[in-house]
Amino acid sequence: MARFRYSRWDGTQRGFDLDADALLGEMTDDLLYHGDLNSALRRLMQQGMQDREGRDLQGLRDMLRQLRDRRREMLERYDLGGVYDDIAEQLGEVIDQERQGQQQRVEAAAASGDDRRREMLEQMVAERRMELDALPPDLAGRVQELQNYDWMDDAARQRYEELMDQLRRQLLDNMFNQLSQGLSQQTPEQLQRTKDMMAELNEMLRQREEGVEPDFDGFMERYGDMFPDNPQSLDELLEQMARSMAAMQRLLNSMSPEQRAQLQQLAESLLDDMDLRWQVDELARNLQNAFPQMGWGQGMNFRGDEPVPLSQMSGMLDQLGDIDALENMLRNATDPSQLAEIDPDQLGDLLGEDAAESLRELQRLAKTLEDAGLIEQRDGRYELTPRGVQRIGQRALGDLFRKLVADRYGKHDVERTGIGHERSNDHKPYEFGDPFHLDVGQTIRNAIWRQGGGTPVHLTPDDFEIERTEQVTRSATVLMLDVSLSMEMRGRFLAAKKVAMALHSLISSRFPRDYLGMVSFGRVAREVKPARLPEATWDFEWGTNMQHALMLARKMLAGQPGQKQIIMITDGEPTAHILPGGGTFFDYPPDPRTIEATLREVKRCTRDNIRINTFMLEESHYLRDFVERMMNMNRGRAFFTTPENLGDYVLVDFLEHKRRHRRAG
Repeated sequence: MARFRYSRWDGTQRGFDLDADALLGEMTDDLLYHGDLNSALRRLMQQGMQDREGRDLQGLRDMLRQLRDRRREMLERYDLGGVYDDIAEQLGEVIDQERQGQQQRVEAAAASGDDRRREMLEQMVAERRMELDALPPDLAGRVQELQNYDWMDDAARQRYEELMDQLRRQLLDNMFNQLSQGLSQQTPEQLQRTKDMMAELNEMLRQREEGVEPDFDGFMERYGDMFPDNPQSLDELLEQMARSMAAMQRLLNSMSPEQRAQLQQLAESLLDDMDLRWQVDELARNLQNAFPQMGWGQGMNFRGDEPVPLSQMSGMLDQLGDIDALENMLRNATDPSQLAEIDPDQLGDLLGEDAAESLRELQRLAKTLEDAGLIEQRDGRYELTPRGVQRIGQRALGDLFRKLVADRYGKHDVERTGIGHERSNDHKPYEFGDPFHLDVGQTIRNAIWRQGGGTPVHLTPDDFEIERTEQVTRSATVLMLDVSLSMEMRGRFLAAKKVAMALHSLISSRFPRDYLGMVSFGRVAREVKPARLPEATWDFEWGTNMQHALMLARKMLAGQPGQKQIIMITDGEPTAHILPGGGTFFDYPPDPRTIEATLREVKRCTRDNIRINTFMLEESHYLRDFVERMMNMNRGRAFFTTPENLGDYVLVDFLEHKRRHRRAG
C-alpha cells in the first residue's frame, strides 16, 4: 500500500511555475520552424525548459543521462566474485561446527570408559572427516556433496539446513523477485503448489501462442496470493516475471565462465526437485520467446571491487531492472500521453525528487494546453485550436512590437473625423446635421456644470455632446511567403513565418474588417488558410515561383472591396513559372521566360489596382534587377532588409499604409 507523508506548509514547498502560455511560448519557435505541433511537443519533452522563476524542468534527455550515470556507478562499484564469499564463509563455519561436534562426541565417549563405544565412534568420525576432507574446493560441489552427508552434530545439521533454505529462498527471489516469500518456503504442499502455478503459467503461454485467450482471472483466484504486486492482466504478470528472469540472465552473462557454472550448479543443487527445475527452465524459455526485447543475451560489465552477497543481489537486480525499464519507456515516449505509464515515484527513488516532479509536469504537459483550449486531439494527433493559433500570432506580434517605439503599438491614427460608423473615444458639441450618437454622461455633466447641483436637471441644446466617429476604410492584403529551400538553408524561414503570424494577429485583432490572405510559394504556390499557418513549412525542393504566387494572390483579391495590396517576403529572384499545360518550369540562373511570365502577372496585378510591396532578404544582382523592373511597372515599394529587422519593416509599413489610405478617405 502506498504511503504519503505530509508536512505543514512553510512557504518553501513550491512546485514549478508553469502555465499554458509559458508552455506554448517555449515551443512556439520550434512549432513555427518545423510546422508540426506533435514534433514540437516531443522536442519540449526531450529538452525540458525553465519555469518563470528560472528553475530547470528536466527533459527526458537529461533523465536518460542520469539513469545511464546511475547504472555506470553501480557497475563500477560492485564485483560479482563476492556472490560466493558470504556463502562459502557460512558453509565453512557449519563444517567447522560439525568437526567440533565430532570431537566433543569422541571426548565424551572416551570419558565414559566404554572402549567399544569409543572405538566405534572414532571409526565413524574418521569416516566423516574423510568425507569432509574430500569435499570439492568449489562452492557448488560442496553444497551438492553435503546434500547426502550424514551429519553427526545436530546443531551443525540444523544450521546447514537453515543455510540451504536461506540460499534457496535468495536464489528464487533473484529469479522471481515479483513473487511472495511463499515460493521459497519448501514445505511439500507449498512446493507442489509452486510447481502447479508454474505449470499453469507455461500452459497459458502456449495457449497465447495458439491464439487461445487464457483464463487469467481463474489463475489469479488460485494463485493471486503469490503475486504481491497484484498484476491486472496476464501481460502485466508475464512482463514482471520476464523482467526479473532477464535481469538474472544478464547477471549470469556478466560472470566469468567459472562463476556462471558455479551459480548454475548451486541452483541445481538447491532446486533438487526435478519437476520444479524443469518448470523453471520451461518458463524461462517461454518468457524469452514472448519478450525477446528484454536483452536476455546481454551482459553487465561489473568492474568494481565491492563484493555483492547473494542476499543483496535481488535488490541490486531490482534497481538495474528499474533503470532498464525506465530507460526503455523514456526513450520510446513520443508524446505526453505515453508518459502516463511511468511511475514518477520510481523515477524519484533512482534520481531524486526533482526528476520525479519534472516527470509529473511533463505528464501534465498536453492536458495543461488542452484545458486552456490551445490544443486538441484529432485522430490520435494534437492540433492547434483557433485560440492556439491566435495566441501564437499574438506572441509573435508582441515580440516584434517590443522592438518598436512603445506608442506605436496599436496606434490607429485618424486624420479625419466626421460622419462614419466606427465610434472613437472622443466627443464634441452637437451641431445641426451630426448623427445623434449622444454621449449621455458628458451631456448630463454639461447641464450640472451650467445650472449647479440639485434636481431635476434641465437640459438645453447647448448641453448636448455626441461621440465622434471615424471614417473607416477597408483594405485587403495577401501575404506572399517564400518557402523555397534557400529560405531554410540560409536561416531566414523562421523570421519570415513569425512576421506572417504577427501580421495575421494584427489584422484580425486591430482591423477585423480587413481581409488577409496568405500564399506560400516555392517551386509551386499554395493558398494557406490562417488556421493552418503554424503548420506551414519550407519546400524540400529548389524553385521560387513568384508568377504562380502572384496569380493566386490576384484571384484571392479579386472579390475583395477596398484598397488592395500584396506583401511579398523573399530571398531570391523568380526561378520557376507555370507552363501553359499546367507543369512547372525551373532553371537557375533565372530563365528570361520565367522573368517575362512573372512580369506579365505583375502587369495584371497593376491593372487590377493591386500594389506589390516587396521585402527582400538577399541583395543579389539578379533580385535587385528584377525588383526594380517590377516596381517601375507596379509603383509599389521595395525594402532590402535582414531577418532581424524584417518584422519592423513589414508591420510599420502596413500601419503606414493604413494611415495613408485613411487620410485619402
